[in-house]
Amino acid sequence: MGNIGVILMLVLIGGGLLWLFIRALRGREVDRRVVFAFILVSVALPLLLTITFEMKPTPVVEALYDRIDSLPSGSRILISFDFDPPMAPEVQPMADVITRHVLAKGHKAIFMTLWATGQSQFNVTLQDVIRADFPEKVEGVDWVNLGYKAGNEGVLNVIRTDFKKMFPTDVNTIPWDSIPILRGIRSCSDFELVISVGGGKPGVKEWVLFVGDPTGVPTAGGVAAVVAPMLYPYYPRQMCGILGGIKAAAEYEDHFRKNYPVFSDMKTPALVMMGPQTVAHVVILAFIVIGNVLFFVARRKEVRR
Repeated sequence: MGNIGVILMLVLIGGGLLWLFIRALRGREVDRRVVFAFILVSVALPLLLTITFEMKPTPVVEALYDRIDSLPSGSRILISFDFDPPMAPEVQPMADVITRHVLAKGHKAIFMTLWATGQSQFNVTLQDVIRADFPEKVEGVDWVNLGYKAGNEGVLNVIRTDFKKMFPTDVNTIPWDSIPILRGIRSCSDFELVISVGGGKPGVKEWVLFVGDPTGVPTAGGVAAVVAPMLYPYYPRQMCGILGGIKAAAEYEDHFRKNYPVFSDMKTPALVMMGPQTVAHVVILAFIVIGNVLFFVARRKEVRR
């Protein structure tokens, strides 16, 4: 359906734009509702036909992928779900694909959240990724959820030197010392990598300032597109990778499934969302080009008069 869908979409949208251009050249006014209709079609068709595009990872995205992939199997990685449902459409795909990559590589995943809503977002990943794709992974041995802890930056100040003091048990109230995966972990310095997925405060920036910089532990993050520009100055010295917006999530998804064929049929929500976004942007650019062409044509006619 992929190639047929793309051809059908090109015929419909390309033909419509050509008709609109010819109509405008003949001096007929184009109603703004026609423009809105084109945007509607450009968004609806890729969704209905499930049209996706290949994504080449940008260096800042590939850096995080390579960091996870290059760590020796069994490395302990801390992943913090610092977001809420309104942010989820943009950053939940990041949390899912990072978790899938971490577990597929054989690393030990330790989950937590600085947001009260982060626990419910982790439950989505738990159902859709951990239990769905890794039923053989044992809680407490291969992964553990420490849950939510209130205190914002105060939490980070404590776990930077004494993790157990802030999280004496996991989310199921199992004592710290009874959880195999946590043996040998005293502070954030004992992790091979710290990843925060979020977009607000506390979030990635706070993890860098209160944990990454003081301890030297490699720190990375995934954030909404609007937040990413504020984090890019931290890369590559203070952050080893950044996923900024749904495009970065789509790049990571595509790169991961290409390198891990066993997950070639995995869900790729970010890639699916990038379909209509890409087509809509192309249509908008086409309207800009058509508008400029018509402007100069009309101007040339006026000069001749």
